[in-house]
Amino acid sequence: MWVVVFVVCLVLSGLTAFPLVHELRWTQSLLAHTPVGDWLPGLSAWIDRVRDGLDRADAEYPFLLYGTDWLAFAHLVIAVAFYGVLRDPVRNVWVVEFGMIACAGIIPLALICGPVRGIPFWWSVIDMSFGVFGVIPLSVVRRKIKTLEAMGVPAGVPVTV
Repeated sequence: MWVVVFVVCLVLSGLTAFPLVHELRWTQSLLAHTPVGDWLPGLSAWIDRVRDGLDRADAEYPFLLYGTDWLAFAHLVIAVAFYGVLRDPVRNVWVVEFGMIACAGIIPLALICGPVRGIPFWWSVIDMSFGVFGVIPLSVVRRKIKTLEAMGVPAGVPVTV
């Protein structure tokens, strides 16, 4: 179940990277028409700034958004790799460990690249939370796979983890 939840989150994260311009218009409208925008003025200002930047990039330099298309694609490809964990968890424990390493890597990336790119620290904290919360189910899955391995479950036998 945890692997499926993790894969669903990866896929959703990837799919939401394609329509960024439209998502930001929707988010900006939501913030403008609900009390949330008043409660979190820093968030509203940030969304306004990001939307302006994406609108300009989309209008004048649409090729820049191609980078987010590749980001989305990477999320989808990584999600596919986790199918191996469902098929043969003992043999494919390395995929879970790879995911845990990737989750850990989010933190230094956000702490280094966030300030370089002018990202507000609180937004970097949101980004880092994906790594923190992502590693939790993967740790559970890894522990269960290691238990299966210790029980002598042979590789190649599909097991529900």
